[in-house]
Amino acid sequence: MTRADVAAVILWTGATLYAVFGGADFGAGLWDLIAGGAEKGARPRALIERSLTPVWEANHVWLIFILVVLWTAFPEAFGAIMSTLYVPLTLAAFGIVLRGAGFAFRESIRSIEAKRALGASFALSSVLTPFFMGTVVGAIADGNVPVGGDGDPFSSWLQPLPLFTGALFVASGAYLAAVFLVVDARRAGDADLEGYFVRRALTAALVAGAFAVAGLFVLHADTRYVYDRLTDQALPLVVVSALCGLGVLVMLLRGARRGLRPLAVGAVVAVVWGWGVAQFPYLLPTSLKIAESAAPPETLAAVIVVFLIAAVVVLPALGLLYWLSQKELLSGE
Repeated sequence: MTRADVAAVILWTGATLYAVFGGADFGAGLWDLIAGGAEKGARPRALIERSLTPVWEANHVWLIFILVVLWTAFPEAFGAIMSTLYVPLTLAAFGIVLRGAGFAFRESIRSIEAKRALGASFALSSVLTPFFMGTVVGAIADGNVPVGGDGDPFSSWLQPLPLFTGALFVASGAYLAAVFLVVDARRAGDADLEGYFVRRALTAALVAGAFAVAGLFVLHADTRYVYDRLTDQALPLVVVSALCGLGVLVMLLRGARRGLRPLAVGAVVAVVWGWGVAQFPYLLPTSLKIAESAAPPETLAAVIVVFLIAAVVVLPALGLLYWLSQKELLSGE
């Protein structure tokens, strides 16, 4: 394995962590959006806020990580993506800002109208932001980003596969969030809320699964290189994702909760790595390979060393944060 390949694995690791933690974060906002009126949605929203408050800012560490690694280790691909897909990327960035502002300030504002506006900002941005991120991924997989950059800023992502991928991002985030909230409700001893989120988790699992299956047909029509590798080299990961998804459905229906989150996470992780295997050895299928876009060896070595240092320093700290949150040992919980 070359240094460029190692850097690509690091990049995909960051993408995987953001897909899981950021996806669940955004998905919780979708359930906030459709929870109902102030009275009807009060209890689900209270659980969502309680679950998100300690970790929602930390989850975006992985997005920053992805951008820094892509910019440093693969500058040519970074330039091509940014100069072509700046419209959905800018919309996603605005969504992150509006979402954060809405979540942070809605509880400290006294005006009912302002609370509603900030709540709507948080909830709507939680849906639109992952959608636009998904269109970026879909446009890259679809081969709509030219190597030299400066591709069409609209037709590059307003295509069937990018739009479909955006919807898949929203659905998978809702699926993860609902499963996580089922466990949170069980831990809080609230059987009614547990049942509430079980029903939503089942619905989201079926919708996300349907999107994943339908995505194969879209890939077959639009991106044969990725489709062929996804149904060949990456097929074991596709199978793992399907088995994890089925396991989640069975556990939800049987009332089992131990191991529910790892199975849900496994389904999403397998999809992310299945995409990575299907796209390999390209960063921009089928025009720019990992090796062709890689920075000089000295820069790649620095990226790898910094990643190892971060793994020792940052990962334990984040792990502690999530553990304290789950044990409800943080101030204000």
